[in-house]
Amino acid sequence: MRRLSVGLFGLAVALTTCHGVAAQEWPARPVTLIVPFPAGAAVDTLARAVAQSASQSLGKQFIVENRVGAGGNMGGAAVAKANADGYTLLFGTPAPIALNKLMFKGLNYDSEQDFTPVVLVAKSPLIIASKLDFPAKTFGELIAYAKQNPGKVNVGHPGNGTLGNITSELTQQFAGVKMTNVPYRGSAPLTTDLLSGQVDVAMDFMPTYVPLATAGKIRALAVTTSKRAAELPDVQTAQEAGFKGFEASAWYAMVAPTGTPRDIVAKLNDLVNAFLKSDRGKTVLEQNAVEGIGGSPEDLKAFIASELAKWRPVIEAAKIEM
Repeated sequence: MRRLSVGLFGLAVALTTCHGVAAQEWPARPVTLIVPFPAGAAVDTLARAVAQSASQSLGKQFIVENRVGAGGNMGGAAVAKANADGYTLLFGTPAPIALNKLMFKGLNYDSEQDFTPVVLVAKSPLIIASKLDFPAKTFGELIAYAKQNPGKVNVGHPGNGTLGNITSELTQQFAGVKMTNVPYRGSAPLTTDLLSGQVDVAMDFMPTYVPLATAGKIRALAVTTSKRAAELPDVQTAQEAGFKGFEASAWYAMVAPTGTPRDIVAKLNDLVNAFLKSDRGKTVLEQNAVEGIGGSPEDLKAFIASELAKWRPVIEAAKIEM
């Protein structure tokens, strides 16, 4: 028994030592950051900036791979099933990292079980915007108009199951109104129809709409976070319009496959936090109309849990299923 105990202890020490050595040597080859959305999206731009910074810091290439499809699930599944060695990471949004498990039947991975949190990179408000000739000129007026005209306000969002979609449902549940959801295949066709007046209101990620609102081509009614957006300082929040507790954020985070060594997770976390504090990082954040967050892996874990708790009843009440 004593020999067995000593043997097991020795094995544990050996495994721990090997694990530590592997973590110290990481990265010994290129690291892949999978982005589950197309090139050019805000999440892709942020991922490429982080990858470039990490490559320069560590002397090994960080490669961004766009694995697109199924609302982010193709990229999410690829990372969930990858080796937990620090060489395949997910740089994603709420959908593949948290919310898709509440909407997609037959999802082939579990984001809560299959991912190790690394860092919450950034957050951004969603924008609630209208065509220029829409009768409502504020968020409060939009809700009043929707109450007087149930089902007649068309609300465009960038696709079923997107944060724009569930924010529209949150708005309707929160205010007790009925509007008609109009799903689009992304933000580009939605903004085109908003500009041409084919849709009344858009609820979507903010960056695409900032230059349009600034140029007076659309009307920004509100942002969905608790504080105003620096890029649109004159646009009120939904809470300022009288809807206390109303909040919805787009966010961007890095996660790794469950079982990734803690030393590697810590090194990745340090890299991203350093990037967010750098002059280059601040410039990229400003250019993409997002707020750098950072923090620890534990912070991201708690944040994801809070997002699931907030959105689960909204999704269930709206019966959003994919």
